[in-house]
Amino acid sequence: MNTEWSGRHHDKDQLRSEVWSSLKQNNASIGDPFDHIPNFFCAQKAAKLLGQLPIWQQATAIKCNPDSPQIPVRLRALQDGKRLYMAVPRLTDSRCFVELTAEDLHSRNIPLAEAAIAKTAVKCGRLVSFAEMQPIDLVIVGCVAVTRHGGRTGKGAGFADLELAMLAEFGLVKADTPIVTTVHPLQIVADSRLPMQPHDWALDWVVTPDEVIATNTVYPRPMGLDWEELRSEQLEKIPILRKLQDKLI
Repeated sequence: MNTEWSGRHHDKDQLRSEVWSSLKQNNASIGDPFDHIPNFFCAQKAAKLLGQLPIWQQATAIKCNPDSPQIPVRLRALQDGKRLYMAVPRLTDSRCFVELTAEDLHSRNIPLAEAAIAKTAVKCGRLVSFAEMQPIDLVIVGCVAVTRHGGRTGKGAGFADLELAMLAEFGLVKADTPIVTTVHPLQIVADSRLPMQPHDWALDWVVTPDEVIATNTVYPRPMGLDWEELRSEQLEKIPILRKLQDKLI
């Protein structure tokens, strides 16, 4: 197993390894699930169920992660005429979100299905600063493991939590902005297996190809960056964090 993101929380490392192994053993993943937000069969069905929820239908601006299992979610957002924000993978640009709209893509003859793929989205979307973004109505995050009461973990890098914390700092994500994920049923684990930390953002909804789960989560939501929790390598590798830190000094 790749150790790039491991070693920060032993229990979560163990849980991720078990979930990845289960997906692989059950032939539930598309490609090798290890060290990824795992792509899974019938992800399109999960995206369709998500699209039937009022939180989706009422949203005009959506933030979605760039991972493969959420390609159908990003495509549906564009097809439904929503303004789509996708984080630049690994937040390597100081303008760390890409904005996509069907209107703009159609005007440039870029197929929506191509724009829903992260690599294409980064090339054809508009890089935007926080000041250029609209308030987010719905957040979709990628997960390796989740619980029915809102617990979640990604690969362990902490990008999803960082993105949400920064969006909250700028008032673009509110205390009541719904947070949802689409996963395979094998990614759902017991609450006791997934410890949540103060900087972790919990889920309001979990959607599988067969089920919609309202978590009614009681985990407290962070409402900004916790500078004491940021690691030195995050500040080193993520330009926008250094810019925000400089403004505070």
